[in-house]
Amino acid sequence: MRNASPVTFAPVFKRIGDRNILVVFGATLLLGAGYGVSIALTSLHLDARHFSKHDIGTLAAWFALGIVALSLPMGALIRRFSARAVLVASLAGYAACVSLFPRLDTYGAIAAARCLDGAFSVGVWVSSETILLSRARSDHKAYVTSLYAVAVAVGYVVGPLVARWIVTVAPTGTAFLASGALALSASILVLAQLDADVPETHGHDTPADGPPVSAWTLLWRIKTSCFGTFAYGYFQASVVLFLPLFLIESKGIAREQTILVPAFFAAGMLLFSNVAGRVADGVGHLKVMRALAVIGAATTASFILLDSFALMAVAVFVAGATLASISPVSLALQGVVTEPWNYSRSNAIYNAFYAAGMLLGPPVSSVLFERFGGSGMLAHLAGLWVAFAVFGLVFAKDDPRASR
Repeated sequence: MRNASPVTFAPVFKRIGDRNILVVFGATLLLGAGYGVSIALTSLHLDARHFSKHDIGTLAAWFALGIVALSLPMGALIRRFSARAVLVASLAGYAACVSLFPRLDTYGAIAAARCLDGAFSVGVWVSSETILLSRARSDHKAYVTSLYAVAVAVGYVVGPLVARWIVTVAPTGTAFLASGALALSASILVLAQLDADVPETHGHDTPADGPPVSAWTLLWRIKTSCFGTFAYGYFQASVVLFLPLFLIESKGIAREQTILVPAFFAAGMLLFSNVAGRVADGVGHLKVMRALAVIGAATTASFILLDSFALMAVAVFVAGATLASISPVSLALQGVVTEPWNYSRSNAIYNAFYAAGMLLGPPVSSVLFERFGGSGMLAHLAGLWVAFAVFGLVFAKDDPRASR
């Protein structure tokens, strides 16, 4: 890889300037691999257990419900116990949930596990993002959040490959245990290496505090970021569950090949998200998000027309390069327009919208899939990204760079 040598890595480390950010990246890489293993197999595992598409969709909604339930309280928990403590506990909790998943047989038990899975996941996201935004300099936030996305993407590329190898030599349940082991390793890394939380800073170095701001005021400031993360959560949760089934049923693609679909998506994110972040720091976050949404919408619509697995893999790669790159850029935008002492609260609101997208996406997509087929489902996902691009154009001045 291009960044494999110490010579190319050194400027990256110097630009970041904080060892703790690298620790968060390492934990994210391990957790991303764990997510990649479980995501690649979840819908196939449930389908093999004879759950219907509707059940698969609603079980994903239980995961999102756990995120919704804990998103807003997570900001208060971080202020009470510290982002570091919440991150360690959440990683360990996720490890326990994903390890138990293959042992559960009833809908109710799986729904409860998925709900707890979501609760612990949002704890990881909000605490990690609070640590990163607090420690990253104001002029490099998209650069840092894009590298955070790269760490996730590397894990998502490695995870499905590991999952495919495991299922050829062992039962599917072993893969979920491997996912849990990776998450537990991330928890141990954070506990051993991450420093205590530092005071949130304004600008570069000066500790800051300020008057309380209402949740509605915060929401209005970050509304474009919230729409972006809502659309991504909706899209991601729907595509991960139903694109493999669409490829099997409508395109005649082998079941084993569909396990690699998340890896192609993550590869696009891996190779392009840092580029998108650096461009966004320079020309404006929302402008870049709009352009990525338009390209991603067209790519999503192209899934309907493509038949060969090779062409579909290319399209999935492009979708990851564009739509997945919106996520770190939207996170950086809400970090730019929010006061540093409000990061934990704004991150909680931001992740609540991500969870809302994950909550609504699978049930709605499952209904559309069953009534109109995979083509109808994909068309409505493309329309969602067009709606976001229009929304971002209407509120273009939400990005401070648009006012300069």
